[in-house]
Amino acid sequence: MNKRIIYPTDDGVAVIVPADCGLTIEEIAAKDVPAGKPFEIVDVADVPSDRTFRNAWSWEAA
Repeated sequence: MNKRIIYPTDDGVAVIVPADCGLTIEEIAAKDVPAGKPFEIVDVADVPSDRTFRNAWSWEAA
């Protein structure tokens, strides 16, 4: 899948890599993002591949 689900945490930004499990990405987000947290579905290219400074990543809900 070429999409990722991101949401803010106390330590930065969480990235969910959806598995091909028969659910839509929206269903996966509803199931796996903590209740009350905003999230966004983004393209893989929008998520930095270098994890060196991952705790410094930031994101604000649109």
